[in-house]
Amino acid sequence: MDFAGLLPDFGNVLYTVVAFVVALSIIVTVHEFGHYIVGRWSGIRAEVFSIGFGPKLFSRVDRRGTRWQVAAIPLGGYVKFLGDANAASAGADDATMSALTADERRHTMHGAPLWARAVTVVAGPVFNFILSVLIFAGIFLWVGTATDQPVIGSMVELPQGAGDLRAGDRILAVEGHDTPDYPALVAAVDTLPSAPVMHYLVEREGAALEVDGPALYPARLAGVGPGTAAMSAGLKSGDVILDIDGTPLAAFADLQAAVKAAEGRAMALTVWRPGMPVNDSFSVTLAPKSTDIPTADGGFETRWLIGATGSFSFEPLTRPTGIIEAVTRGGQEVSFIVKSSLSGLWHMVTGAISSCNLRGAIGIAETSAAAASSGAQNFIWFIAVLSTAVGFLNLFPIPVLDGGHLVFHAWEALTGKPPSDRVLNVLMAIGVALVLTLMLFGLKNDLFCP
Repeated sequence: MDFAGLLPDFGNVLYTVVAFVVALSIIVTVHEFGHYIVGRWSGIRAEVFSIGFGPKLFSRVDRRGTRWQVAAIPLGGYVKFLGDANAASAGADDATMSALTADERRHTMHGAPLWARAVTVVAGPVFNFILSVLIFAGIFLWVGTATDQPVIGSMVELPQGAGDLRAGDRILAVEGHDTPDYPALVAAVDTLPSAPVMHYLVEREGAALEVDGPALYPARLAGVGPGTAAMSAGLKSGDVILDIDGTPLAAFADLQAAVKAAEGRAMALTVWRPGMPVNDSFSVTLAPKSTDIPTADGGFETRWLIGATGSFSFEPLTRPTGIIEAVTRGGQEVSFIVKSSLSGLWHMVTGAISSCNLRGAIGIAETSAAAASSGAQNFIWFIAVLSTAVGFLNLFPIPVLDGGHLVFHAWEALTGKPPSDRVLNVLMAIGVALVLTLMLFGLKNDLFCP
């Protein structure tokens, strides 16, 4: 066996595992810390705070008596409260509970008031949402917000250069179409014919000038999505697609049209990458994937995609993003992810879109590695998306998940007593079966879906 030949594959697998573990560990830590800190504020004592399962690697006990530990299997975590029979807080340890005084029982998950138990349970998902909002807001603060008027901050790198356009130019019109703001500039992209060179009217140092520049929306990849055909083919952000199957491309619309026309057929792309000499290029072959994407009305549209986004031929001039604005936009991102997830699940259940859209641990790990390899900002953004997904999933009304515990608490609020131990054990078994079925279904999709 050629062990040397296995090293590259081993390196890729290791990178995938490390990226997945890092992302998952951050999300789980925040989730469990939500349970822990709100439980503590509610008077419920935590005995163990664990990142990972299985044998502990190292631990320490704080002054409150909580053991903080890192365990050997980094695929989750838990908080075990005083009186819990297990890490899932699924039942009480009768021996422990019977040995406690009435005052001490108040500090257990099973002896605390209903409100304290409910807020402790819901805190995990809520902290996941808070983490996502803060990450999104931080990124918006970091990158800034485009000014209302289309002003060039800098030109992107293109093989034909920037033409006569310069940083600081305010774009007044493109090919005769007035562009007082970005909505008008976007509308111009949809109406202008494809051309490698366009005529611009710009304001420069207080004077209006007519200049030539590159296509407003060139066939350049501004971003490449994790796990997509473009990333699998080795394409990167900044790559310019010169032609497909020998047909030259003048604008991103030409790339979109060629991908749509291919209908999944393999295509030969000629690519120029920033840093290469103007006349150099390289070739890649890829096949577009049929992809279900969410629409503005809450539905889904199936399209052939390579998984890349475009952009203007310039980077917009930005202004600092306000804190309130950033947090608001972060909340909007979380809301969009939750709504899209609900819509996606409904469309899968009804058969409107493929069930292959549901991925398992392998797919998530591969996506985390792809996000990490495309840059720190993309990886951090992915953590925020995954944190939202984890918070959303944990609110499902399935026993063993936080949502299932909330259902039990709601039952207790309505009837005045919790479900019996017998009923609770049966429901927990059903919950475990449902979660395992969901995990196996996702794993099957990872292995067999295109």
